[in-house]
This record gives sequence, C-alpha cells and structure tokens, in this order.
Amino acid sequence: MPAGDAYIETEVKIRFPHGPDAARALIERTGFRLKQDRTLESDQVFDRPDEELRRSDQLLRLRTAGDRATVTYKGPGRSQRHKSREEIEFDVTDPIHFSAVLERLGYQPRFRYEKFRTKFAAPDEPGEVTIDETPIGVFLELEGPPDWIDQTAARLGLSESAYLTRSYASLYQEYRRANPGAPVDMTFRS
Repeated sequence: MPAGDAYIETEVKIRFPHGPDAARALIERTGFRLKQDRTLESDQVFDRPDEELRRSDQLLRLRTAGDRATVTYKGPGRSQRHKSREEIEFDVTDPIHFSAVLERLGYQPRFRYEKFRTKFAAPDEPGEVTIDETPIGVFLELEGPPDWIDQTAARLGLSESAYLTRSYASLYQEYRRANPGAPVDMTFRS
C-alpha cells in the first residue's frame, strides 16, 4: 500500500508450530518468492488513559523497522472467517518527536510488541504471505482478497479452521493468562 493511502486490509494469522525454517521451505516450495528479508519490527501501540481506542476496536501504532518508522491507524475490524478493517499508514522521519506529539494530545504508550517478519509474494498474485517470529511462537499471516487467502491456505496445506483473526495484543493477553509471570509487553528482551 502506498504511504498515506487508506484501504481495507483483509488478513488471517495461522499458528505455525514447526518453526520459521520449515515455514519458509513450505512457502517457497509453493511458488512464493522473498519480498522482504527477515526484519525486526518493534511496534508501540498508543491509546488514551481510558483505552478509548481499544474499546472501540481501533488502533494507533508506531512501528520501527530498521531505519524506517511508520504510523498506522486501523479502524474497527469485521471478523468473520477473515479480519477486515480500514488501514491508513504513513512514514514519519522523526518517531521520537511524533511520539511526543501523541503524548501531548493525550495518547500514551500502552502495549509494545516485537516480531521478526519475513515477507513473500508470488508473481501476479494480489496478496502476500509473511512469517512472523514472535516471543509467543511463529505465525503465518496471509493478507489479500478473501478468495486469495482461502486458496493460498489450501495451497500451503493449512486448514481454514486454523485461521486466527485476533491481534497480537489479544493473543498475548491470552498467553499472559496462561503464563502469569510473563512481562507486560511482548518483546524479545523482556
């Protein structure tokens, strides 16, 4: 998506218990090619003290990946078999000052999460497959039109019953309930 444009993001996540190397072999074996090398993404979610955005199923995020910083707004999601929601993204050149502006407007850092992300695409196909290595396991993310998602999952030998439409924040909250000693943020350094 070009920076600054809004569009409807449609995606699913699928837990992949066999590790990132097996995921990459499977993805490449089915015709996908590397689009973006494995990159650490560090995401900071912002919200007001009353969690207004979270309660209304919206998201305001600042992502840093290498020397790039991206602000993302995600509107309320529609989760059926796939999760669809409006997404607006744009790059910022000074993430520290942008964070300060958000804080002056009443937004506070609420949840931080990290993942190593590797992206793949197939020629002339409208979606992408990512491998997300997180502190709570490996996930594949399929993003594109709903029919493409279903066809790609089948091509990868993955069942629609494995689709997850929840955010990493929600998945991590579930993890913390099962692991009470887990840190508040989903980071590799915690």
